[in-house]
Amino acid sequence: MAKRGAIFRRTLVYLALLAGSVAVLTPFLWMVSTSLKGYDQVVASEFSWIPKPVVWGNYARALEFIPFWRYLGNTALVTSACVVGALSASAIVAYGFAKLRAPGRDALFGVLLASMMLPGQVTMIPVFVLFQRLGWYNNLRALIIPAFLGGGAFNIFLLRQFYMTIPNELCDAAKIDGCSNFGILMRIIVPLSKPALTAVGVFIFVANWTDFFSPLIYLSDQEKYTLALGLRLFQSLHSTEFSLLMAASIVFSLPILVVFFLAQRYFIEGVTLTGMKG
Repeated sequence: MAKRGAIFRRTLVYLALLAGSVAVLTPFLWMVSTSLKGYDQVVASEFSWIPKPVVWGNYARALEFIPFWRYLGNTALVTSACVVGALSASAIVAYGFAKLRAPGRDALFGVLLASMMLPGQVTMIPVFVLFQRLGWYNNLRALIIPAFLGGGAFNIFLLRQFYMTIPNELCDAAKIDGCSNFGILMRIIVPLSKPALTAVGVFIFVANWTDFFSPLIYLSDQEKYTLALGLRLFQSLHSTEFSLLMAASIVFSLPILVVFFLAQRYFIEGVTLTGMKG
């Protein structure tokens, strides 16, 4: 009976996972199917998953409707700079909260966690006024430089949780050998934290690649738009061209899928291990 119960529970788990997979994949499959259809197939009353015929030319046409490669270059520049800046800053700050002994450290970490409860809309106007006075309005610096100033409370929290799992004896032994705190971070902590750093790097990449509001607020010149704003511009100019819009959306999403599959092993390991010790 115990064996039958285990089989029944496992079957329920598999069915739940299958239902979840179908729910998640259905919108993406619809987007792929629509991107390969002609206009007549898209507006037809009878829906079909398989395009007949398959219109591969939608992808080439979609990239011609907006300056896609310029927007792709702007997005790649902003995203890569933000990944480097936010990952470096959060790794350094998390080391201070995890391994340095100082009075008030835990209280300061509590304040950092409390800052995650602060809605972004609260600081939107003061930050906009500050960036405008610094001359960063309508400049990609407004999107890049803030990533180097701390790295984000959530990223610091994740890395600090992982650093806590690394024995302090390793750091103490390095200090006895004359290693500085920066040397300990670079030679011991960072090499042992590849899964957590990869997970945080993926989070930062996705957040900046898909960011819509920051470019919308700080950029006014279309030459400096990112792909997220480019898609919005495409939708406003060609709102009825659903197949082209879906083709552009798939091209926009491809880098995220590539990054996730390349970092999948470290990403899952990092997310799992950061929750094992607090």
